[in-house]
Amino acid sequence: MAPEKESNGLDNYTFALEGRFCDLPDTEKEPASSTDEYSNKLAYCVTDVPPWYLCIILGIQHCLTAFGGIIAIPLILSQGLCLQHDGLTQSHLISTIFLVSGVCTLLQVVFGIRLPILQGGTFTLLAPSMALLSMPEWTCPAWTQNASLVNTSSTDFIEVWQSRMRALQGSIIVGSLFQVLVGFSGLIGLFMRFIGPLTIAPTISLIGLSLFDSAGSSAGNHWGISAMTTALIILFSQYLRHIPVPFPAYNKDKRLHTSPVYVFQILPVLLGITLSWTICYILTVYNVLPAEPDKYGYLARTDLKGDVMSQAPWLVFPYPGQWGRPTVSLAGVIGILAGVISSMIESVGDYHACARLSGAPPPPKHAINRGIGIEGIGCLLAGAWGTGNGTTSYSENVGALGITKVGSRMVIVASGVLMVVMGIFGKVGAIFTTIPSPVIGGMFMVMFGVISAAGVSNLQYADMNSSRNIFIFGFSMFTGLVIPNWILKNPKAISTELDQVLQVLLTTSMFVGGFFGFILDNTVPGIALCYCSDLQRPGDELIIRFRCVDAG
Repeated sequence: MAPEKESNGLDNYTFALEGRFCDLPDTEKEPASSTDEYSNKLAYCVTDVPPWYLCIILGIQHCLTAFGGIIAIPLILSQGLCLQHDGLTQSHLISTIFLVSGVCTLLQVVFGIRLPILQGGTFTLLAPSMALLSMPEWTCPAWTQNASLVNTSSTDFIEVWQSRMRALQGSIIVGSLFQVLVGFSGLIGLFMRFIGPLTIAPTISLIGLSLFDSAGSSAGNHWGISAMTTALIILFSQYLRHIPVPFPAYNKDKRLHTSPVYVFQILPVLLGITLSWTICYILTVYNVLPAEPDKYGYLARTDLKGDVMSQAPWLVFPYPGQWGRPTVSLAGVIGILAGVISSMIESVGDYHACARLSGAPPPPKHAINRGIGIEGIGCLLAGAWGTGNGTTSYSENVGALGITKVGSRMVIVASGVLMVVMGIFGKVGAIFTTIPSPVIGGMFMVMFGVISAAGVSNLQYADMNSSRNIFIFGFSMFTGLVIPNWILKNPKAISTELDQVLQVLLTTSMFVGGFFGFILDNTVPGIALCYCSDLQRPGDELIIRFRCVDAG
């Protein structure tokens, strides 16, 4: 693993809430690093406080950047919770996850890692949650799949979905205690010594690959609409991302003028969904889309949940235990633990990336421990409030720091406050439930593909010319697909209480792939990874020295 860089006291500036990081003094022993060069380009650094209106504008941008991942989680969970035909409850779940994400963001920025990093729902807990809900005892009754038979106000239906939610809540609460322990005890450093790219790559990649069924089911309701949504997101995020859009601006020096804003790079998902959503609305108004439920394309209409907007209250106040007393099962806890470990690994990488992009020095051990501990508290709050999920750091928003050149944590504080407000206004969550299923499916096609590729990108730190590493990665990925697929097709092969634990674990692709990657990477001898140990630029030459670490 890469050696630790001495902080020379600079960590006191960042993580003790003092100093201005763009003006960090250069040390006599070390030349200015790429981080220092980048920080000089920042408009606002970590401890800077931009004008209040800029905080609000950029805070809204961060909320919109994260909204795709945040709303995707309750929409996917609604399938396992038997809530496909209950838009009002879906809107309540969206409001709850917005509220909790805002609270956890404020906790992380103020008391945790103290970097401008946003918190939200995590796909690493979604995979084991769906595995738990796919067990025979939690399979949705057939009548809940038929909209004409569902009475959302009946006690039977309410008990069907709330019992499943309570099972998730209990597992998440207990699993989050483990993350709190690991964070505040400093054990995360010990874990990271044994977890390398060959463990991280299959774990993260299989999160996206395991959700292909959800993406296909939603997109298949109208492939034309979903393909249009996917094409628009690709167009905005890849082809038009470097094209600025002039926006009116005003300051004392230039007076009224136009300022270039890279809207397509900042909000590709929001723009793609909004445009597709609008087109679906127009097609619905002119009855181009079929009005008969049994015809293909019916689910692309925007008036299927029209009553949700009128039924949703203006103000909602989610509270802990709103779905009843959580229940705990061993199978659920073990499955959630696998997701918690994956989330911690991902967050450590986000902390370092966030520090680099916000002009701060690398976070010291005590700050990382505090950040992981606060994330554990965030998962505990999410379980208590009943989001059906936990919280983690959002990589998308870390990337947004590099686009806006604003690394101030006050902007993220504004984002946290805005998400809390969005969680309280019930109409906001209701709006998102009216997005047609094919539009959501088109978003999933891009989002889950990016998650899978993000996992594979970790292999850049491994020597992939080594047959050892190729074998470990290939075997881990393949078993992560084969074993869960077989278990799902043969659910009766596992029936005892202990076997239920195995069923949850073995139907969670990221656990299976990550487990084999972890075991093989730490036992098979050979070169595990190579990293840049030294970088010098004498004159016009660039000299890079690599060091390779043996494994096994």
